[in-house]
Amino acid sequence: MSDLRENFKNKKRIVVKIGSSSINHPESGGMDFSRIELLVRQLCDIHNSGKDVVLVSSGAIAAGKYAIGYGRDRSISHELTLPQKQACAAIGQGRLMNIYEKFFTEYNQLPAQVLMTKDTVLNDGNRNNATNTFKALLDMGVIPIVNENDTIATNEIEIGDNDTLSAMVASMVGADLLILLSDIEGLYTDDPNRNPDAKFIKEVPKITEEYLEMGKDSTGTGMGTGGMSTKLNAARIATRSGADMVICSSKDLTILSRIIAGEDVGTAFAADKDDEFKLQEFVSEILK
Repeated sequence: MSDLRENFKNKKRIVVKIGSSSINHPESGGMDFSRIELLVRQLCDIHNSGKDVVLVSSGAIAAGKYAIGYGRDRSISHELTLPQKQACAAIGQGRLMNIYEKFFTEYNQLPAQVLMTKDTVLNDGNRNNATNTFKALLDMGVIPIVNENDTIATNEIEIGDNDTLSAMVASMVGADLLILLSDIEGLYTDDPNRNPDAKFIKEVPKITEEYLEMGKDSTGTGMGTGGMSTKLNAARIATRSGADMVICSSKDLTILSRIIAGEDVGTAFAADKDDEFKLQEFVSEILK
């Protein structure tokens, strides 16, 4: 076990991101209650060990699409208009939170909903307010559940992917570990779906241009929005803010407890804190 992995046992504030494809049935688009229940149980167990936990969860639009039949009726195109996506988010966000609330309550844990847009970070007042709200929630022992506010988000104010959003949250709450649950095992030297010779990278001590070149604007599912480039941007935000980060597969959600135990899973990025790093400036640059 490397020193980087060994130190995961001592983390105190952890942000976990999960995507739509990891909590929905690929065949129908409906929510996978078994996987959501397992995710919640893992998070509650980590929280009960004395750590602060924040969950960044996609799934509102997918839940809304399924509720009104867009997910089930294959004759309906998945390329919805912006107003249709926003309407699906309005329908689905409540349904998604209702399911989370049910499972968290079963494990005697109180969750809270936090919805954000790009302006939450770029506007000084909004950012300070959100940071203070997160602090108050964590001080109360609550697990915040964060998502982009897709109901009002437009091209001008959207973040666009929850990899970036989760890193923004990690920076704002002063997390010391960010875990990106994904449909891939971690970082490869090239896209393993296209290049059988791509090699898996276990640890990244420092993010260099060589690693950034490995990012590809691709995603393995039709449900998600983030490719490897968004995960590397997330790593840049998290590590420069002082947090370690792990990209790992969500196939087996017990991987969360294995990461906390220091097991050699996923790709681990070492924190590389930059005291000059300004979150709002970096976000403005990558999302412009």
